[in-house]
Amino acid sequence: ADEKRHETAYTKIVEKLFEIDPDGTILGLADMMKKKISMPAHLMYDGQDDNLFEHFSTVAQRLGIYTAKDYADILEFLVERWNVETLSGLSSEGHRAQDFVCGLPTRIRKIEERAQGRAKEAAKNIPFSWTFGRNIRA
Repeated sequence: ADEKRHETAYTKIVEKLFEIDPDGTILGLADMMKKKISMPAHLMYDGQDDNLFEHFSTVAQRLGIYTAKDYADILEFLVERWNVETLSGLSSEGHRAQDFVCGLPTRIRKIEERAQGRAKEAAKNIPFSWTFGRNIRA
């Protein structure tokens, strides 16, 4: 429920920003997406595994818990919800940012397809301390 409230607030805030300043908002959104969003969990550490988040996210991706496809779906939903494709009155830089943001879901899906292929080839067992060191297939 908490995550849903965050999603609703963020969606409505950005929606309003697009109404007030479409050029500045699309430039900010594109800049944020170019810099990549890191999950707060990237800092998690169990006192044993220096690559814990990488291992955790690999397992989550492989098991289908949260995948790059999910990320692309969310981004596609937001681009549609905010009518990013139909924004008007943008500067030339704003149009480039619009093209970049609108093309991201497709790019992410292509990357995800390649990553899935590599993940299957490089599958290995990873122990997690919170599963008492039991190996989880990545």
